[in-house]
Amino acid sequence: MTEEEIRAMFTRTGGEYVFARWGRPISPVVFGVEEETLSVVKGAFEAVVALAGHQIDEVDPELGSNCMMFFFREWEELLDVPDLDRLVPDLAGLVARLKEAGASQYRAFRFDQGGAIQAAFVFLRMHAEMADQPAEVLALGQVVQIMLAWSDAAFQERSPLAVAGGATILRPEIAELIRAAYDPVMPVTAKDNSHSLRLLARMNIKES
Repeated sequence: MTEEEIRAMFTRTGGEYVFARWGRPISPVVFGVEEETLSVVKGAFEAVVALAGHQIDEVDPELGSNCMMFFFREWEELLDVPDLDRLVPDLAGLVARLKEAGASQYRAFRFDQGGAIQAAFVFLRMHAEMADQPAEVLALGQVVQIMLAWSDAAFQERSPLAVAGGATILRPEIAELIRAAYDPVMPVTAKDNSHSLRLLARMNIKES
């Protein structure tokens, strides 16, 4: 990847550069799937977190579960989830906007005082094309997209996944970018786009 391509991955459509990674182990919980699918999602978390050199814990000491993934048929179902409105501000308004837009997915993040990712919420409406995706493809794509605070336009034109040898994998350049982002020498958050140069340098070190 070039420095310009890396910078674009964390530049919002409004022009602001915002980078953040998890500052604590990820404690995921998944709602709305059967046991077989649950193991697939768990495997995706384990694979991507291991790739980053990060950690998974069963329980977050502050939040219990700090990464919640919801699978459902209709957006209104979220309004019936106990206490979800306490975790996601203006949940009713959000559901109304997503329903009106015909959205199939939405991700929301919370950040700690230092700017690192503190919690993530993934909402997946299993309808039409989304429901047709194999579980392993859907799970891998979603886990990749909550590992960092990517730009809202990062994967609009190209998926973070690719097909190799008949199997769906994480694109190699995206895998390297995630590894570089979680390098212990790198900051957990950044708002200066010169940070993209540091990411490029770490990727080059890994490749050499």
